[in-house]
Amino acid sequence: MLLQVTILVAVFLAMVGFSVVLAKVTLTPSPASQDLVTSNLRPGRSLRQYAEDYTFLAACKQAGGNLVLGMPFGVLLPVLVPRRLRMVRMVLLTVLVIVVVELVQGALVAGRAFDIDDIILNTAGALLGYLVLGRRLSHRYHVLAAEPWRETVPAPARRQKPARPRTAKPTAKRTGRAATSWTRARQGVRTRLTRRRGRKR
Repeated sequence: MLLQVTILVAVFLAMVGFSVVLAKVTLTPSPASQDLVTSNLRPGRSLRQYAEDYTFLAACKQAGGNLVLGMPFGVLLPVLVPRRLRMVRMVLLTVLVIVVVELVQGALVAGRAFDIDDIILNTAGALLGYLVLGRRLSHRYHVLAAEPWRETVPAPARRQKPARPRTAKPTAKRTGRAATSWTRARQGVRTRLTRRRGRKR
């Protein structure tokens, strides 16, 4: 129980810290870009712009930054959400949070705009983080939380086979003795009949 609480608290604090970083990165005004940025509602438009108008390093920084920004969702959220359909729940929560952030950017933050490609990249980063680390981490935590007794019960105690009933062997012995006695009786009768026939001849 202490280990479970420790892991849960650590993940919660990491999620709070990540939320602060996310808010600082995405909700900080950028007055210099106010006349350059525009909202994007067409998937792939910004990605094509990165490939055509940006240098290779700038494009990698822009797209890779959005991927990395979404990875903590895939690592931390699966531990906090229920075990059933955790990947689906993680994706839905990630999309919900990123959509809210993008809407706030477009409506309230100077120099920021709503971009659907950012939502796609952040969600892809969350899936990548889930497949690399989040799935194993959350599976281990949920197994420990659901069945903690397995960690304390020794392996030999779980593998013991049920004892067989003691009445089977005596029954088999009795049956064997009865069959042997019956065979001897038949042989004795046959021997006597053979002797009588020999005397008559």
